[in-house]
Amino acid sequence: MKRRVMMAALLAIVASPVCAAKLSGPPRIVDGNTIEIEQTKIRLSGIDAPETDQICLDAHGQKWACGVAARDELIKHSNGRTWDCHTTGVDEYGRSLGSCFIAGEDVNAWLVSSGWALSSVRGTRTYVIYEVAASNALAGLWSGAFITPWDWPHRNKGTIIVGASSVPTDAQELLLGSALLSDPPSPECLIKGTVGRDGERIYHLPGQLGYGQIDMTKKLGERWLCSEAEAEATGWRKSAR
Repeated sequence: MKRRVMMAALLAIVASPVCAAKLSGPPRIVDGNTIEIEQTKIRLSGIDAPETDQICLDAHGQKWACGVAARDELIKHSNGRTWDCHTTGVDEYGRSLGSCFIAGEDVNAWLVSSGWALSSVRGTRTYVIYEVAASNALAGLWSGAFITPWDWPHRNKGTIIVGASSVPTDAQELLLGSALLSDPPSPECLIKGTVGRDGERIYHLPGQLGYGQIDMTKKLGERWLCSEAEAEATGWRKSAR
């Protein structure tokens, strides 16, 4: 009963027009679909970009850190310019949900049309036309093979691999193997995220007690994080030890 009340309260907050706002300024880019303007965390709505721990295959079937690349391409495209964001509602991590623009250009649409994000399967699929264009052009993620961002955290042997017209025959082995998790996707992504039995998401910094003993291949709840800002924006709490 208590859980139902909490869920109803959250849905009321998400739907509430009180959450609507306009924000402007040069953002701090946390990942491929999360930014921060004036201490407000914004989740770009209608799209899903790979998280920074995600690995994809390139046109030659080689592994690459596509989640880090999506974030870096967004940083490059932003280039310190001012963003204008319109937000309505919040997500489960307390981020405002919004559409953002740079000099009138829809950033959400740019990410999808450039192949660095997909049109979200939730909602109205506003950006699906841009996804089709990116797929046909083999742009960004579409140049090779990958797991959709919404399937990545829960991937298993039944997960479908999508991408270029000729997906390598060993794509599943490369993208689903436990060895994939043993090393960080990038030398900068050294924070370890673990999920407790109660579902609580905890992150551990290098140098903290027990950091070295955490086995990142143990289960798919674990993930690498690139910064504390990213961890906190996506619902992880810092370990007390």
